[in-house]
Amino acid sequence: MRGYFGIGVEGINKPFNVGNLFRTAHAFDASFVFTVAATYRRGEVGQSDTSDALANLPFYAFPSVADLLLPKGCALVGVELLDGAVELPSFTHPRCAAYVLGPERSSLSPALVARCDHLLRIPTRFCLNVGIAGALVMYDRLLTAGRFAPRPVMPGGPDNALMARFRTAPPLAEVALAARGGHGPEIPGVETQETEDADA
Repeated sequence: MRGYFGIGVEGINKPFNVGNLFRTAHAFDASFVFTVAATYRRGEVGQSDTSDALANLPFYAFPSVADLLLPKGCALVGVELLDGAVELPSFTHPRCAAYVLGPERSSLSPALVARCDHLLRIPTRFCLNVGIAGALVMYDRLLTAGRFAPRPVMPGGPDNALMARFRTAPPLAEVALAARGGHGPEIPGVETQETEDADA
Protein backbone atom coordinates (compact mmCIF):
# COMPACT_ATOMS: atom_id res chain seq x y z
CA MET A 1 0.00 0.00 0.00
CA ARG A 2 1.33 3.40 -0.95
CA GLY A 3 0.53 6.51 1.00
CA TYR A 4 1.20 7.12 4.67
CA PHE A 5 -0.38 6.97 8.10
CA GLY A 6 -0.19 8.68 11.43
CA ILE A 7 -1.63 7.68 14.78
CA GLY A 8 -2.66 9.55 17.88
CA VAL A 9 -4.85 9.62 20.94
CA GLU A 10 -7.40 11.96 22.46
CA GLY A 11 -7.57 13.00 26.10
CA ILE A 12 -4.80 10.73 27.32
CA ASN A 13 -3.25 11.34 30.74
CA LYS A 14 -0.84 8.44 31.29
CA PRO A 15 2.66 9.04 29.89
CA PHE A 16 3.47 5.32 29.87
CA ASN A 17 0.63 4.67 27.40
CA VAL A 18 1.67 7.61 25.23
CA GLY A 19 5.25 6.37 25.08
CA ASN A 20 4.15 2.82 24.35
CA LEU A 21 1.90 3.93 21.48
CA PHE A 22 4.51 6.24 19.98
CA ARG A 23 7.26 3.63 20.25
CA THR A 24 5.04 1.12 18.43
CA ALA A 25 4.18 3.72 15.79
CA HIS A 26 7.89 4.28 15.24
CA ALA A 27 8.42 0.53 14.84
CA PHE A 28 5.61 0.29 12.26
CA ASP A 29 7.07 3.24 10.31
CA ALA A 30 4.32 5.76 10.98
CA SER A 31 4.74 9.12 9.29
CA PHE A 32 3.65 11.15 12.33
CA VAL A 33 2.10 10.90 15.80
CA PHE A 34 -0.23 13.27 17.62
CA THR A 35 -2.33 13.95 20.69
CA VAL A 36 -5.59 15.83 21.11
CA ALA A 37 -6.45 17.50 24.43
CA ALA A 38 -3.81 15.45 26.26
CA THR A 39 -2.93 16.06 29.92
CA TYR A 40 0.05 13.75 30.53
CA ARG A 41 3.49 14.82 31.74
CA ARG A 42 5.66 14.81 28.64
CA GLY A 43 8.89 14.41 30.57
CA GLU A 44 7.87 10.88 31.61
CA VAL A 45 7.17 9.54 28.11
CA GLY A 46 10.76 8.37 27.66
CA GLN A 47 10.31 5.68 30.31
CA SER A 48 8.31 3.59 27.83
CA ASP A 49 9.35 5.20 24.52
CA THR A 50 12.78 3.57 24.47
CA SER A 51 13.15 4.15 20.72
CA ASP A 52 12.88 7.92 21.24
CA ALA A 53 10.11 8.16 18.67
CA LEU A 54 9.65 11.89 19.14
CA ALA A 55 13.23 12.48 18.00
CA ASN A 56 12.51 10.58 14.80
CA LEU A 57 8.87 11.33 13.95
CA PRO A 58 6.91 14.55 13.55
CA PHE A 59 4.77 15.10 16.66
CA TYR A 60 1.70 17.33 16.85
CA ALA A 61 0.00 18.29 20.11
CA PHE A 62 -3.46 19.70 19.38
CA PRO A 63 -5.03 21.47 22.36
CA SER A 64 -8.58 20.57 21.29
CA VAL A 65 -10.61 18.82 18.61
CA ALA A 66 -11.22 22.17 16.95
CA ASP A 67 -7.44 22.61 16.57
CA LEU A 68 -6.91 19.21 14.92
CA LEU A 69 -5.41 19.70 11.46
CA LEU A 70 -4.47 16.95 9.02
CA PRO A 71 -2.88 16.99 5.56
CA LYS A 72 -5.23 17.38 2.62
CA GLY A 73 -6.59 13.99 1.58
CA CYS A 74 -5.75 12.34 4.91
CA ALA A 75 -8.74 10.39 6.27
CA LEU A 76 -9.38 10.51 10.01
CA VAL A 77 -10.16 7.03 11.35
CA GLY A 78 -11.57 6.69 14.85
CA VAL A 79 -10.82 3.48 16.73
CA GLU A 80 -13.55 2.83 19.28
CA LEU A 81 -16.01 0.18 20.49
CA LEU A 82 -19.04 1.86 18.96
CA ASP A 83 -22.19 0.42 17.45
CA GLY A 84 -22.01 0.81 13.72
CA ALA A 85 -18.21 0.90 13.60
CA VAL A 86 -16.63 -1.47 11.05
CA GLU A 87 -14.85 -4.41 12.63
CA LEU A 88 -11.12 -4.27 11.95
CA PRO A 89 -10.85 -7.58 9.99
CA SER A 90 -13.45 -6.22 7.54
CA PHE A 91 -12.02 -2.71 7.25
CA THR A 92 -10.20 -1.42 4.17
CA HIS A 93 -7.58 1.06 5.27
CA PRO A 94 -7.45 4.41 3.46
CA ARG A 95 -4.31 5.07 1.47
CA CYS A 96 -3.57 8.11 3.63
CA ALA A 97 -4.92 7.91 7.15
CA ALA A 98 -4.64 9.27 10.66
CA TYR A 99 -5.89 6.85 13.30
CA VAL A 100 -7.10 8.25 16.60
CA LEU A 101 -7.83 6.27 19.76
CA GLY A 102 -9.75 7.22 22.88
CA PRO A 103 -8.25 7.81 26.32
CA GLU A 104 -7.89 5.34 29.16
CA ARG A 105 -11.20 4.33 30.78
CA SER A 106 -13.16 6.53 28.41
CA SER A 107 -14.13 6.93 24.76
CA LEU A 108 -13.57 9.28 21.88
CA SER A 109 -15.47 12.49 22.44
CA PRO A 110 -18.64 13.10 20.38
CA ALA A 111 -16.91 16.07 18.78
CA LEU A 112 -14.02 13.92 17.57
CA VAL A 113 -16.33 11.11 16.43
CA ALA A 114 -18.15 13.69 14.32
CA ARG A 115 -14.85 14.65 12.69
CA CYS A 116 -13.98 11.08 11.69
CA ASP A 117 -14.31 9.88 8.12
CA HIS A 118 -14.38 6.25 9.27
CA LEU A 119 -14.97 4.41 12.54
CA LEU A 120 -13.52 1.00 13.19
CA ARG A 121 -13.60 -1.32 16.15
CA ILE A 122 -11.37 -4.15 17.28
CA PRO A 123 -13.67 -7.15 17.85
CA THR A 124 -12.95 -7.74 21.53
CA ARG A 125 -15.26 -8.24 24.51
CA PHE A 126 -14.05 -5.05 26.18
CA CYS A 127 -11.64 -2.19 25.61
CA LEU A 128 -7.91 -2.84 25.22
CA ASN A 129 -4.95 -0.84 26.44
CA VAL A 130 -4.31 2.13 24.14
CA GLY A 131 -0.87 0.86 23.10
CA ILE A 132 -2.13 -2.63 22.30
CA ALA A 133 -5.13 -1.33 20.36
CA GLY A 134 -2.85 0.91 18.31
CA ALA A 135 -0.46 -1.98 17.62
CA LEU A 136 -3.32 -4.15 16.33
CA VAL A 137 -4.53 -1.42 13.98
CA MET A 138 -1.05 -0.76 12.62
CA TYR A 139 -0.32 -4.47 12.21
CA ASP A 140 -3.58 -4.95 10.32
CA ARG A 141 -2.69 -2.07 8.01
CA LEU A 142 0.69 -3.68 7.34
CA LEU A 143 -0.89 -7.09 6.83
CA THR A 144 -3.34 -5.81 4.22
CA ALA A 145 -0.76 -3.75 2.32
CA GLY A 146 0.05 -6.61 -0.06
CA ARG A 147 3.76 -6.65 0.80
CA PHE A 148 3.86 -10.27 1.91
CA ALA A 149 3.27 -13.62 0.28
CA PRO A 150 -0.14 -15.17 0.98
CA ARG A 151 -0.39 -17.69 3.79
CA PRO A 152 -0.06 -21.31 2.61
CA VAL A 153 -2.77 -23.87 3.24
CA MET A 154 -0.43 -26.09 5.26
CA PRO A 155 1.17 -24.97 8.54
CA GLY A 156 4.36 -22.95 8.12
CA GLY A 157 5.43 -20.23 5.78
CA PRO A 158 5.28 -20.00 1.99
CA ASP A 159 8.84 -21.37 1.74
CA ASN A 160 9.48 -24.26 4.11
CA ALA A 161 12.93 -25.02 2.69
CA LEU A 162 14.55 -22.93 5.40
CA MET A 163 12.96 -24.99 8.15
CA ALA A 164 13.78 -28.31 6.48
CA ARG A 165 17.40 -28.13 7.58
CA PHE A 166 16.34 -27.92 11.22
CA ARG A 167 14.22 -31.05 11.11
CA THR A 168 15.67 -34.41 12.18
CA ALA A 169 15.61 -36.99 9.42
CA PRO A 170 13.28 -39.92 10.16
CA PRO A 171 14.97 -43.25 11.09
CA LEU A 172 14.62 -44.70 7.60
CA ALA A 173 16.34 -48.00 8.41
CA GLU A 174 13.91 -48.74 11.22
CA VAL A 175 10.93 -47.66 9.12
CA ALA A 176 11.99 -49.94 6.28
CA LEU A 177 12.50 -52.88 8.64
CA ALA A 178 9.09 -52.38 10.22
CA ALA A 179 7.48 -52.25 6.79
CA ARG A 180 8.90 -55.74 6.05
CA GLY A 181 7.60 -57.10 9.33
CA GLY A 182 11.10 -57.42 10.74
CA HIS A 183 12.34 -59.48 7.76
CA GLY A 184 14.54 -58.47 4.89
CA PRO A 185 18.14 -57.80 3.99
CA GLU A 186 20.41 -56.76 6.79
CA ILE A 187 21.09 -53.08 7.11
CA PRO A 188 24.61 -52.18 8.24
CA GLY A 189 24.64 -51.02 11.84
CA VAL A 190 21.08 -52.22 12.55
CA GLU A 191 20.57 -55.47 14.44
CA THR A 192 17.26 -57.28 14.05
CA GLN A 193 15.54 -59.58 16.48
CA GLU A 194 16.00 -62.42 13.97
CA THR A 195 19.78 -61.94 13.99
CA GLU A 196 19.89 -61.91 17.77
CA ASP A 197 17.84 -65.18 17.94
CA ALA A 198 20.16 -66.89 15.46
CA ASP A 199 23.21 -65.93 17.51
CA ALA A 200 21.59 -67.41 20.63
